[in-house]
Amino acid sequence: MDSDTPSSPSAPSFPGEPLLDSAAPFIVTAELPADVLAWSDALRRVHFPPERNWLKAHVTLFHAFAPSLREELLGVLGRFAAEFAPPAARIEGLMDLGGGTALAIRSPGMLAIRAAIADHFHGALTAQDQGTPRLHITIQNKVQRASAKALQAELGPQLSQRDFVFPGLGLHIYRRPHWEDLRIWRLRGKEGG
Repeated sequence: MDSDTPSSPSAPSFPGEPLLDSAAPFIVTAELPADVLAWSDALRRVHFPPERNWLKAHVTLFHAFAPSLREELLGVLGRFAAEFAPPAARIEGLMDLGGGTALAIRSPGMLAIRAAIADHFHGALTAQDQGTPRLHITIQNKVQRASAKALQAELGPQLSQRDFVFPGLGLHIYRRPHWEDLRIWRLRGKEGG
């Protein structure tokens, strides 16, 4: 599912009801360097429906960890940040989301880090977080198909490949519809990701 909205394992039944700490899932992201964040967030502000654009540009690694995993997540993410070096990445073009558009990212190193996290939490992942994701930055979502195709036709020829390095991992709590940033770990290890 290519969405900014996690599927919460214990979300309340009322869509507008705020999530308490005991019910709010955790989201793990690959943090973007400042220049890539500024550029992609500017694209998102222009092309994402403004009434639903509550988040800055981001790369989601895991959409929903159960609230009960908070302490374990803190420890595991800190340990992997110390072990893994910042992995190389490349924005390779656009990704068609059907009702939206994203920047497609290739990063075997970040996928290796994600796989290590997933392996640690085997049996605790939601269905949405099982399998290998297609890394991306959503710049448009939940629009008519024609609007998505028009943006892809406009941006595709203008977009060139862009190399960068993922500097860290982020942990956020989902507050519906906003995310609260909890912590960022700088990737500082020597092991290649």
